Amino acid sequence: MLDEAQGTETVGEKTYRRIRADIVFGRLPPGERLTLDRMRDAYEVGVSTLREMLNRLSSEGLIVAEGSRGFQVTPISAANLREVAAMRCLLESHALRLSFEAGDMDWEGGVVAAHHKLASMERRMAAGERSKAETWKHYDRYLRYQMVAAVYRGEVAAIEHRRLLDAALKRDWKTAQATLDKHVRDCVAHMIEKRLVR
Repeated sequence: MLDEAQGTETVGEKTYRRIRADIVFGRLPPGERLTLDRMRDAYEVGVSTLREMLNRLSSEGLIVAEGSRGFQVTPISAANLREVAAMRCLLESHALRLSFEAGDMDWEGGVVAAHHKLASMERRMAAGERSKAETWKHYDRYLRYQMVAAVYRGEVAAIEHRRLLDAALKRDWKTAQATLDKHVRDCVAHMIEKRLVR
């Protein structure tokens, strides 16, 4: 079924996903001007398709449309990072509670499996392997800051992830919410303190 869906994906949709990933993972750095000629050559699509995809990314806040001057990858800032992190905490805290309350044995198995994959990736990152960083998390605006700043806080983050797992298995959503909040805020402080985001 997935192969069928991928086979029917439009050129525009493929281009959108590629450009979005290039922004999130820092291959198109914050503040970079996106000229239509260069983008057309790089992504091998027509200008009209490219404009449509860039406008779509603009509506998501990943690109700034500059009127007649074209497009630019949205710059990053400490203030925006704090705003995005606060939104992440709000949404994920709510989702944690709902998930913990509704979870069953299969859910627990999924949580353990997800943590196992995360812990494996953390061991690789601790060893300096960054080649598979894109599999670390799903795309989102918060991830963009982590990827651009190349942030991995090492053992501290791994301990926080383990605490989240333990809280999940105990169905202790209050501890999980507090752990998540600390985890995100400490990551933001780390990026700002290290001047990875200004």
